[in-house]
Amino acid sequence: MATKTCRKIKAGLDLLRAEFGAAKVSRAVAEVKKFEVELPSWVFGNFGGGRFGEYTPPGAARNISEKMQDASTVNILTGATPRVATHILWDFSEDGYTGDYGIAGKVAKEAKELGIGFGAVNPTFFLRGSFRGSFSADEKTTRRRYVEQAVLGGKIAAALGNNSLALWFPDGSAYPGQIQLREAYENLRNTLIEAARRIPRKVRILTEYKVFEPGTYSTTMPSCGISALVSKQAGPNTGVLVDLGHHAPNTNVEQIVAMMIAEGIPGGFHFNTRYAADDDHSVEPNPENARIFYELVQGNVISNKNKKKNWSYMIDQCCGRENRMHAIMHSVDSLQLSLAKAMLVDTRKLKKLQKADEVIMANRLFNDALINADARPVVAQARVEKGLDPDPVRAYEASGYRKLIESRK
Repeated sequence: MATKTCRKIKAGLDLLRAEFGAAKVSRAVAEVKKFEVELPSWVFGNFGGGRFGEYTPPGAARNISEKMQDASTVNILTGATPRVATHILWDFSEDGYTGDYGIAGKVAKEAKELGIGFGAVNPTFFLRGSFRGSFSADEKTTRRRYVEQAVLGGKIAAALGNNSLALWFPDGSAYPGQIQLREAYENLRNTLIEAARRIPRKVRILTEYKVFEPGTYSTTMPSCGISALVSKQAGPNTGVLVDLGHHAPNTNVEQIVAMMIAEGIPGGFHFNTRYAADDDHSVEPNPENARIFYELVQGNVISNKNKKKNWSYMIDQCCGRENRMHAIMHSVDSLQLSLAKAMLVDTRKLKKLQKADEVIMANRLFNDALINADARPVVAQARVEKGLDPDPVRAYEASGYRKLIESRK
């Protein structure tokens, strides 16, 4: 590492120590070193296509094996992404209609040889045959098909992965009168309960909610509250998956996180950024993410010694125009920065100000860490202590891997 970079990191850490104290900065470095987040297999594949005038960013993985090679490279460069979230019908299927455990086993072996493993398994409920719904569909044969796929996902998660299953239902309607709202909800709830009974109890099942899309009039699982209600009925190993792109505008996501922790609801995150109505952007190091990480840290669900109490952390993004390897490493970087900022908050001073009803003073102290602090030296130091380049994107450009994957034919 260049002497200039070392001096820059040291100078940045010295400034942070002067403002927040050496103990806070040391703990922030330690927590960033420990933090891990799952990569989405789909970020590496051929995504975009017709949505972008047939343009696909160079270097797209052509199959699941190449996706795992790309994911392994990101893990080597960041030291923070040892697991890969997969989609059954994109990654473990010959025909895009039926999942195949044999393929999953083969891929798991390849991943292990690359130094990574499976994270959350995602049944793919939004491809062929789902236009009338998945778990909420009127047709029993459709619901049965998706139950079997969820059960297969649970089997893969238990035997080959990290006991994590993520469910997103594209169920809903575009027009009033199109479906019976109550019956759709009852179908989804009852089908989830049925599926959960057949999935090993050690598997954490997380249900993902979305305020709208693809249905624009109704979504059968539209909110955190509905997801939590249905999940509690499905069993103690079932919880809520928060996707940052799936809320109504201006939703207070950190409050949702705080309430879920207070209620002891098993949780997880799909990290991304939404500027309008989609959630495909890379994660940005913005104040909302820092506030979310503050609640996760205070709730002791991010580096708890009892790993069963930790939430599941995943990135969910696709790439239409941007370089996919740059984009996913940018997301990892943004999450580490958000965690570092959360660790710098002086909670003792904050609580004193809160108790004294010093509203603006409390807000200013909070924002000193979560908005105004430059946490880049913390993240850089964490990487250096792990023997990594402080800048994984720069290291990627120097590695020659970009040239290799962009020469794929």
